[in-house]
Amino acid sequence: MAWSPPAWATGPFTLDVRSLACFRVALGAVVLADAVLRIRDVPLMLAPDGMFPLAALREFFGDRWTWSLAFLVDATWWGACVLAVEGLAGIALAAGAGTRVATVAAWIAVVSIVRRTAPATNAGDEWLCCLLFWGMFLPLGAAWSVDARRRGREASFPTICSPATAALVLQIAAVYLSAGTAKWNEAWLSGSAVATVLSLHDHGSAWGDALAGHVALCRLLTWGVLALELAGPCLLVAIRSPAVRLSLVAIFMTFHAATAVLMSIGLFAYVGLAAWLAILPTQAWAWGSGGFAGGAPHDDARVRAAPQRAWESLAVAAALGVAAASFVHANTGWRARPLPAPLRAAVRLTCLSQDWGMFGDVPAQRQWVYGRGTAADGSIVDVLRNGSRLEETLPAGGYTSLPHHRWHKLLWELPTPERRVFSPSVAAAIAADWNRRHAPAERLIALEIRAVRTGFARGTSPAAITRHELLLASWPPRDATGRGNLDRRLDELPTP
Repeated sequence: MAWSPPAWATGPFTLDVRSLACFRVALGAVVLADAVLRIRDVPLMLAPDGMFPLAALREFFGDRWTWSLAFLVDATWWGACVLAVEGLAGIALAAGAGTRVATVAAWIAVVSIVRRTAPATNAGDEWLCCLLFWGMFLPLGAAWSVDARRRGREASFPTICSPATAALVLQIAAVYLSAGTAKWNEAWLSGSAVATVLSLHDHGSAWGDALAGHVALCRLLTWGVLALELAGPCLLVAIRSPAVRLSLVAIFMTFHAATAVLMSIGLFAYVGLAAWLAILPTQAWAWGSGGFAGGAPHDDARVRAAPQRAWESLAVAAALGVAAASFVHANTGWRARPLPAPLRAAVRLTCLSQDWGMFGDVPAQRQWVYGRGTAADGSIVDVLRNGSRLEETLPAGGYTSLPHHRWHKLLWELPTPERRVFSPSVAAAIAADWNRRHAPAERLIALEIRAVRTGFARGTSPAAITRHELLLASWPPRDATGRGNLDRRLDELPTP
């Protein structure tokens, strides 16, 4: 069924198939990279005896609507198979070979892996799921693809407008609008937030930590990010000018490139770069021939409705309703109450949660984690940092000294009450992995994973800073009295 968009909608929600082709290639590359990078964590994050046992995951999610192929078989080989499907789907998507099937397979596999490793999931993973969902209804293979080559011709419509293109544009806008509204607080309005976030003891990289020392520049960046995230989405959905749209693409892609360098936030920056490729206006492709300068906002005669069956249009409309309800719930006072059960089920089934309030709460504090491991030979090491010397105060490198960003996310969120269900399995899996890789004398007999937070204000004496320390997880597990197997073992040793 062809969809005839009203005239007011053909500008903001019209996309060029060449831009969608770039979006497809970038999205496929991100999916493939995600699958390859996750291989290193298969024994710890996808195994039955790993950090996230299925029983704990089911308790964490608490409903039957949170589906995942990785839940079907509780075996390491099965998790690896789902990961392989993700990688193969990413390759096919980037090449545009069987594009619709590849997009569906990528969405199913990514959602499955994201939910199987939920405690180590961040906003970039969830955004990738959303983009793949809307991509299933877009002609991503209409240009520059194996599919187009097989047909012997490229797409006959250079620009398209459909419910799916509208959904994609609104999805991109929703991410920034949600993030911007969450930042409307003292930390951001005062200009202090960026300097805190870029610290090695928050989410900063080595480059970010260096930039955090430039207080005046960070204050300007704080206000700039806030203004960009609030104004950018409004301009995206309201302005038809290709010059404005191209400027938005350039600004937001620069923003994401900068976050990739300055912060440790996983896939988010790269998913954002891929998303904005879809927004490139038609006139951008005529830049070299001088077509951009004299171009009208859109040549409406060339705008076509993408071929879309009736059920596809209805499915997109229904999904947009689900996403809109999720957005309103996550970003208004409604958040204090749970979603009605049918809406909650629909959000879980589609994986279209719209809570994007990243870095909305930025308290002035330093925070870090360490893993105090006691080996059989009596030595004390930091297990989280590959056995380096234990530093209980401001460890060098902060969170960047952990294996990678998924460990950062896991240990950052583990103190929250809903994630404490994973504490025993996280400690046990890390200890077991360490002991598999080390000689008997170096094997652990005890492990404590601790999180530390301290206040932070420039010029404050260290003696005046309050330190809060929390035991996140321990192995062997402690009993009701706080005693563990190590305590009992020490009691049983003969007195010299």
